[in-house]
Amino acid sequence: MVVEAIPDDTRYLALCAIVTIAMQTSFFIVAASCKFDKVTDFAGGTNFVVLAILTFCLAQTYADRQIMVTVCVTIWGLRLSGYLLYRIIKIGEDKRFDDKRENCLAFAGFWVFQAVWVFTVSLPVMMVNAPLSKNLVTLGAADYVGVAIFAIGLLLEAVADQLKFNFRNNPANKGKWCTVGPWSWSRHPNYFGEMCCWWGIFIISCSILIGGEWAAVLGPIFLMAILLFLSGIPLLEKKADERYGNLDTYREYRIRTSPLIPLPPPLYAALNNILKAIFCCEFPLYNHLKDEPGENSYIKQQDSSGTSQPQTA
Repeated sequence: MVVEAIPDDTRYLALCAIVTIAMQTSFFIVAASCKFDKVTDFAGGTNFVVLAILTFCLAQTYADRQIMVTVCVTIWGLRLSGYLLYRIIKIGEDKRFDDKRENCLAFAGFWVFQAVWVFTVSLPVMMVNAPLSKNLVTLGAADYVGVAIFAIGLLLEAVADQLKFNFRNNPANKGKWCTVGPWSWSRHPNYFGEMCCWWGIFIISCSILIGGEWAAVLGPIFLMAILLFLSGIPLLEKKADERYGNLDTYREYRIRTSPLIPLPPPLYAALNNILKAIFCCEFPLYNHLKDEPGENSYIKQQDSSGTSQPQTA
């Protein structure tokens, strides 16, 4: 029943790498040939689902933990890829590729990176779904903690995405930034939710990891590194600072709102810069304002009126 004597690729690492490369290459050919942006994020999200279901079906062990992880990743992947596909259809084109559509090598670089992202982040799923006897042990405390963190992250990410999408599609909000719901406590609550999802998956996998399998921790770490330092928060912070940086109300929002971890604005505003950087990920690379008049303006408003001015968006 347990296929444990597979001499090569017991954990389906090579197979998942081949499937990922094949999927991303296929979508790249379509996108590059047609100068088509609409399949990029869809290709990434669905690739996670394919790997989860593929490894689950091939193992044929159907342990509770394997079912739990496969269902979680499938829900997450279908929700995210469906949302991103619908959003890009509404928007029309992805501005991330404005400087890459005519440069085939630069465009291909994105797809190579996306393949690495999908494979690396999926490592905990591959470890859990491998057809090994140790993977069939009953569920424990770590599994329930992991699925709870995943559920919280999924809910936060889905709600934040939908609220921002609705906000942007309301003509009355033109020229404003989103501060509704979780966006009033975090400048990027959807990213925090996504990190929670994959740390939750990793925590579930901790129940069965041994030896070199602990390399699965690279999955959530790699995801965090991308969102914190590469193509996630840095790009969006720069865009927001350039667009709204001349508004004192935006600067006030920036000072009072955590970049990632949702916190009450008064609590976050009371922290000094060192604590914000260490515990709240408020890194200097996120600041693209020419100066800091927003903070001084906010302090002056408090000194002159005793209360902060209300936000306009």
